[in-house]
Amino acid sequence: MRKLLIILFFTVCALFFKTAFAVISLELTRGISGALPIAIVPFGIEGQTPEQNIPNIVSNDLQNSGRFKVFGASHLNYFPTNVADVKWDYFRGIGTDNVVIGKVQQIGVNRYQVSFQLLDAIKGKNAPNEAIVLNQKYVVQGEELRSLAHHISDVIYQHMTGVRGIFSTRLAYILVKRPAGDKPSYVLEVSDQDGYNPKPLLISTDPIMSPSWSPNGKQIAYVSFENRKSAIYIEDVATGRRHLISESKGINGAPAWSPDGRKLALVLSKTGTPNIYLMDLTTQQLTQLTNDFYINTEPSFAPDGHSIVFTSNRSGNPQIYQLDLATRQATRVTYDGKYNARASFTPDGNHIVVLNQQSGMFNIGTLSLDSGTFRVLTNGGADTESPSMAPNGSMVLFGTYQSGKSVLGMVATDGSVQIRLPARDGDVQDPAWSPFLS
Repeated sequence: MRKLLIILFFTVCALFFKTAFAVISLELTRGISGALPIAIVPFGIEGQTPEQNIPNIVSNDLQNSGRFKVFGASHLNYFPTNVADVKWDYFRGIGTDNVVIGKVQQIGVNRYQVSFQLLDAIKGKNAPNEAIVLNQKYVVQGEELRSLAHHISDVIYQHMTGVRGIFSTRLAYILVKRPAGDKPSYVLEVSDQDGYNPKPLLISTDPIMSPSWSPNGKQIAYVSFENRKSAIYIEDVATGRRHLISESKGINGAPAWSPDGRKLALVLSKTGTPNIYLMDLTTQQLTQLTNDFYINTEPSFAPDGHSIVFTSNRSGNPQIYQLDLATRQATRVTYDGKYNARASFTPDGNHIVVLNQQSGMFNIGTLSLDSGTFRVLTNGGADTESPSMAPNGSMVLFGTYQSGKSVLGMVATDGSVQIRLPARDGDVQDPAWSPFLS
């Protein structure tokens, strides 16, 4: 398998020296001990049965977060849809005090009213009037039911963990198809967080890499090698309209958005060596941030916008440096292992996530910028790559390799939960997690 990070890093080198140039589904592989038990009861249906099974989607979301032990339809033999009908001892008997019930009512052509309640079985037994913890009602079109289910998962997750849920976010990645006897095709694709509803934004016989979400989640910047040269584009996710940002001679790579969405950091070799520039997206004005003879690449902004981290070989091997944008002073921050790259900040700005190599094994790791403590999150392998942080800081999306295919994985930032997203058609590479979406 080709490691995308290594390809990106050394494609930069190659371009410099040569001057040329599916649907996925989640599978929980490691869950947290002491996961929160919760029963998701099949919803009552009034009218036409909708195509989307909301309680099943919610069950899958919560189960695959690794934070919940879900008692879904297959675990239950009793299906109340009204609070008055709930037998509290039944749910406490199967091992949960948290119960979700609900209804889906057809109220027009392809129009539904969805209601749900999160119940506390302890309160329900002792004081039934206080059993309802959450009580929500929505009216949506049929095509919005799956999105609504993810929203319900977010609401429940946030209430029970205190952390904003990520089930309504989206993933961008490159799907590579290699048909026998024909050229590979590269697809820039966007899907729901659980891999459903994949939408191709760009299909090309030329490589595509480095997708990067805008802070509002409405646009994606990426690198395309159309016409046998690299160029950076920004594409509107909803409409598919795109515009060219940079096609300087040599390298155009590694786009990264500023937190306010007004600027784009990018890597150019217009003066010789690959250096990092900042482009004002309104005026197209470029400001050079690094200016030396080393390879400087893969910039990523701090949440406060005052600094960036980037990969550089100025110490001999790829390591992570932090550049203060006011003083233009760069400081090395990684020392664990001979190879650290593809860094990004956690939302609180206190840690960075990196691709780390030690003893010939690639892993995803986190580094505390305050204490310098480094922690390995994944199990090790020659093909781990391209870490991307979830917007709530709870998970990291990354590329890996399984049964001859490039697939995606997720790991919790505390290492407690790991999920695999198998590819069913082609190789899924170079992932990027969206910000929170409205």
